Formats: sequence, C-alpha cells, structure tokens
Amino acid sequence: MTNVKFNGVPFERTFTSLVDDFFTEVPALLKTEVSKPNIKSHVPVNITENENEYQIEVVAPGYEKSDFNISVENNLLVISAEKKEEEKTEAGKSIRKEFHLRSFKRTFTIDNKIDTEKIAAKYVNGILIVTLQRKEEAKAASKNIEVQ
Repeated sequence: MTNVKFNGVPFERTFTSLVDDFFTEVPALLKTEVSKPNIKSHVPVNITENENEYQIEVVAPGYEKSDFNISVENNLLVISAEKKEEEKTEAGKSIRKEFHLRSFKRTFTIDNKIDTEKIAAKYVNGILIVTLQRKEEAKAASKNIEVQ
C-alpha cells in the first residue's frame, strides 16, 4: 500500500510549486549554451575609424585561421566562423565542460566609399582584425579656410 501525504491546501501548494518552478526553470531555458550549444550567436566587435581605413576587431579565441570565412556581396561584409568539435579520447573523464566554440556570423553594411578589393584580414592572439580601406576619392580632404 502506498501512503499519500496531503497537506490540506492543494491549490496553495500548486500555485507555490508553479512559482518555484518558474523561477528555477526559466533561467535554465534562457541559457542557450546549455540547451543549444551549437546555436549561432553574435560575437563582440570593436570598430575603429582612421584617416584612411576602418578596422573591425572580432573577439574569437580558440579558432584557427582556416575556420574563418569573410566575404563581400551586395554591399554586405559577412564574417563567419565555424569550428567542428573533434572527438577527443582522454585518459580521465570530464567533470564539467563549460566552454564550447560556437559558430558565429556577423554582417556589416558597407557603402561605396570602401575599396572592396583592398579588404584585408589577420588573426592575432584570438582577435580577428579586418581592415577596410577607403577609396582614394572618398578620403576627406583637409583644408584650412581663412576667414576674411
């Protein structure tokens, strides 16, 4: 025979457990790295402007140069990376694995002032640096105007 414990106020218990479940389950659902580790996400970027060029710095540690794909099509600069996780056989078992290399894709609109033939990229210390050169006629001419 199974004993069933009844606390006398079933609706109050249900509401309390509903609230408790909401606050304990929802944060876990919002964490995409837990529920969907391979989802594409945005990576942080810094964009700086110089006299002759723009630089886009993408934080992407753990990737190789061959993992990146940079393309320009219809005035859109697309920077993406995909890292395939390899099965590793280790002597010990993994207790906790919190970081994963995820695929990402960032798209930037470029105007006709950028020379698309002179876009360059380099990967240094976990940061991808994409340099966008301005066209010669788009460079701002500096000129002093004398007030008369």
